[in-house]
Amino acid sequence: MNDVPDRSDEPGFDLGPAPATPGGAYRVLARKYRPATFDDLIGQDAMVRTLTNAFESGRIPQAWILTGVRGVGKTTTARILARALNYTLPDGSGAPTIRMPGLGVHCRAIMDSRHLDVIEMDAASHNGVDDVRQINEAIRYAPVSARYKIYILDEVHMLSPQAFNALLKTLEEPPPHAKFIFATTDIRKVPVTVLSRCQRFDLRRVEASRLVKHLEGIAAKEHVTAEPEALALLARAAEGSVRDSLSLFDQAIAHAAGPVRAADVRQMLGLADRTRVIDLFEALMRGDVAAALIELRDQYESGADPAVALADLAEFTHFVTRVKIVPAVADDVSLTEAERTRGRDFAATLSMRVLARTWQMLLKGIPEVKEAARPVAAAEMVLVRIAHAADLPTPDDVIRSLDAAPRTEAASTQGAGASAVGEGSQGASARSDPPRAMARTVAMPSRVESATPAARAQPSRVLEKFADIVALAAEKRDLTVKTALERDLRLVRMEDGRLEIALDPGASRGIVQDLSRKLSDWTGKRWMVVVSADEGAPTLKAQADARQTELEVGVRGDPLVQAVLNRFPGAQIVGVRGPAGNVANGEAEPPAVEPVEDANDEN
Repeated sequence: MNDVPDRSDEPGFDLGPAPATPGGAYRVLARKYRPATFDDLIGQDAMVRTLTNAFESGRIPQAWILTGVRGVGKTTTARILARALNYTLPDGSGAPTIRMPGLGVHCRAIMDSRHLDVIEMDAASHNGVDDVRQINEAIRYAPVSARYKIYILDEVHMLSPQAFNALLKTLEEPPPHAKFIFATTDIRKVPVTVLSRCQRFDLRRVEASRLVKHLEGIAAKEHVTAEPEALALLARAAEGSVRDSLSLFDQAIAHAAGPVRAADVRQMLGLADRTRVIDLFEALMRGDVAAALIELRDQYESGADPAVALADLAEFTHFVTRVKIVPAVADDVSLTEAERTRGRDFAATLSMRVLARTWQMLLKGIPEVKEAARPVAAAEMVLVRIAHAADLPTPDDVIRSLDAAPRTEAASTQGAGASAVGEGSQGASARSDPPRAMARTVAMPSRVESATPAARAQPSRVLEKFADIVALAAEKRDLTVKTALERDLRLVRMEDGRLEIALDPGASRGIVQDLSRKLSDWTGKRWMVVVSADEGAPTLKAQADARQTELEVGVRGDPLVQAVLNRFPGAQIVGVRGPAGNVANGEAEPPAVEPVEDANDEN
């Protein structure tokens, strides 16, 4: 048997993907096409540029931390970085560099994760103080064969607080021959003391258009025929993860057993046809409940998950909203022709409020569908709500109808008066106005129709002072409002139709709206109640208490009262009042005193 020479360590040998594992087993695409150089990384241009400048200027830090969602290349980038730090040609030459045209002495072992001087540790399973202590003890020794001893800690956020503390000193002042590379999917759990000692790189999600081009290249290398729409579906399902897109592509190739078609991908992922999703969206925007329910049932019977169908609907709603704001979004190559064309049409015809309302209802409805015992029934109820809300008036329409109501009523009243007088053309014009006024009034919400006649029936009443408002509340026997006016509200300023107040800390916030509504009902005109930032005058109760205290102090200084208090030890002044007539007229007559005799005083 002839041995095949191993050329993996020869200079210029391409590290590219191996066709199969030693045992002849299939190698998945995510591993087969794993990047080996920084040029192979896609979507991380900012990080590559920073590292290139750092290596060329010799400003290489002692530690890096890579963060990002799953599958964007954190561990792969760590291995490429370790390879760049230890890049050495077979003749012994070389230096740390980003550009590695050929295979170095240590490259294959590093990328296969079997090099003695590049230690990879899973922090999820080695998260204790003892594991970090082993690193602190081993890092003192020089590397065996490479230039640097490199520690790659994956999922570093899983280390315990004690382990992080044990690592701090070594991380801040490692030996010259040691480097640290951390990777994490949850940067918020990493202590700030660790982050401040590392150079941080945020690996971004890869855009769907870049993923489509990447999958097209791999399909050509694998001699697989794939429809562009199928690759677009895979790229969107990967959500910016290169590894997920390759895993899904691998699965789609096996599922199709031939050319990868969009229908096969939709069936594999449980997705609905994008055209049918758009049809469902159009039925909802028309308010056609029957067509929307039939379309959802057809998708469900075709194998679509109801929750996924609503998620696709929400995604298309979000897409139309983005196109309405930024029309260039519709030029994305990962979109189908139907999405681009019909998305632009919807963006031009639908208002932003309708789109936002649909998005909110879908966002609330998707969890309901996932938790429901019958998901398809829950999804149908969500569609019913959206379809019935499609023709509801927007807040602007309601406000315009409210503003039009007084003008409608005034025109109707004026027309009736002119008709009674019988003034020729004016009477004819007045007789032609009521039908239009009636049509506008009927179109208004029912609560406005019932409230307006009541307000018209109230005679207009002018309130000049704050005390007039209190007296009106007492007249209407509304003790809640009267008590709040006296105890919780401080007057800032007042004019007819506008009241500016300050609230005591214990006051209810609902009193402002309640007071505005009741004043409008009681007076027959619109009142605006505003909460001011000014302190305002004291409350009526505080003013009454101050006057009572002042009276008691003045009475206590009267010689006759002092004589009475001295005559009856233990007696107290419990009330001060003047003659009823004088108090009513505001005259300052000497008040009468009611001393309370001590029960123990037998005199």
